[in-house]
Amino acid sequence: MTDKTRVVIVDDHPLFRDGVAALLTNDPDFEVVGQGASADDAVRLARDLLPELILLDIDMPGSGLSAAQAIAVQCPVTRIIFLTVSEEDEALVSALKMGARGYILKGVAGRELVRILKAVHSGESYLPPGLAASLLIEMSSPRPVANIDPDPLEDLTEREREILEKLSAGLSNKEIGLHLHLSEKTIKHYMTNILQKLQVRNRVEAALLAQRQGVR
Repeated sequence: MTDKTRVVIVDDHPLFRDGVAALLTNDPDFEVVGQGASADDAVRLARDLLPELILLDIDMPGSGLSAAQAIAVQCPVTRIIFLTVSEEDEALVSALKMGARGYILKGVAGRELVRILKAVHSGESYLPPGLAASLLIEMSSPRPVANIDPDPLEDLTEREREILEKLSAGLSNKEIGLHLHLSEKTIKHYMTNILQKLQVRNRVEAALLAQRQGVR
């Protein structure tokens, strides 16, 4: 049995959101771990749950684009996908600049949506075939980065700090998982996020940074 891809869905239309959730729940490869209706919900759920995929609407309270910008910085391992009615080139370009890995129009069929999400999870990017292919170049635009902070650990979530503390104590991913009652796969997912947020190359550098910052 393979681990399921954890997904968060954020859209301010409950009927549409529930429909997407039901579609993904019926697929053995996905697990819907959270739902929300606003940009604030999106950022909170991304930080708290660190899903592999997060689906955002552009036109929702607080702006899906603003949510994507924050999530790209705070949760770099979470792949951002917009599910929207907007076919405007400007919206597409903005979404890509905010770090989106996929841009899907809401008229997509259920089976096609599932296929696209699996492709994005495996590392691909997706744009609607009807939009200009030249816009793909926007995928190479730099993702938003956090301002340099004197305390590099400040942006870590409470869960990430817990994991970093265990790492600095010399525990393996498996041992950390046992202590925190999480799977080894989940710990690896968090660890990747931690390394990217701290801008270090490996576990050793992360542990050394934690020790320099007084993490015990």
